Amino acid sequence: MQIQDSCVVVTGAANGIGKGLAQKFAEMGAAHVICADIDIDGAKQTAALIGGTALELDVRDEMSIKDLIETVEDRIAPIDLFCSNAGILTLGGFEVDNDEWQKIWDINVMSHVWAARHMVPRMLKRGGGYMLNTASAAGLLNQIGAAPYGVTKHAAVGFAEWLAITYGDQGIGVSVLCPQAVRSEMTRGFEESVASLDGMIEPDHVADCCVKAIENNDFLVLPHPQVKEYMQAKASNYGRWITGMQKLRDKFGGR
Repeated sequence: MQIQDSCVVVTGAANGIGKGLAQKFAEMGAAHVICADIDIDGAKQTAALIGGTALELDVRDEMSIKDLIETVEDRIAPIDLFCSNAGILTLGGFEVDNDEWQKIWDINVMSHVWAARHMVPRMLKRGGGYMLNTASAAGLLNQIGAAPYGVTKHAAVGFAEWLAITYGDQGIGVSVLCPQAVRSEMTRGFEESVASLDGMIEPDHVADCCVKAIENNDFLVLPHPQVKEYMQAKASNYGRWITGMQKLRDKFGGR
């Protein structure tokens, strides 16, 4: 896929990775960059920086996603690239209450499902399109001290895999973004946490990695290359990997 002259939607565009993606796509000559976020003021600020369009979006609501897609396609242009990027972090374990588990499930998992449900059929009819889903290295490894986050990011990776398996040979490109710590509002205050063990990177670097993946139709996007080594270590000796994660847990005080 070529970014130039395309129509791109980025959810969670008010700050962090989403803002970085929107800026990068605009720099590369996208014809339309739609900055979507529940924080409409933040989305407007991003859109103003790049000459894009800001639209309010609550990714916990399937109809909000459906309406956004219909609005863009009816009033602006067919969507070539949909970046399902919005996400949240919830700390804790099984004691986290059910409402919080449901909230993070809807945002970190179901938003991807709903975006695909209403976007992929349109792309198939046009002969192609691209879905970029933001997950996390926690979806490939796990997240010490944050069971809801680790669980939902695993599910997000699993859904992206399913999309690629089911539609990847029918003109639908699929990439899943799995970084460790990226500087954003979500990671503010976690600069010394276990997720920052290999450094907290900037959103513009993440955006560069995503563009390369999209242009090459690469499924897995790893801005922190060390994650691939951790995945291989996990697969080669699961027990030893868990022991190592327990040591990290003790070092960083996560439960």
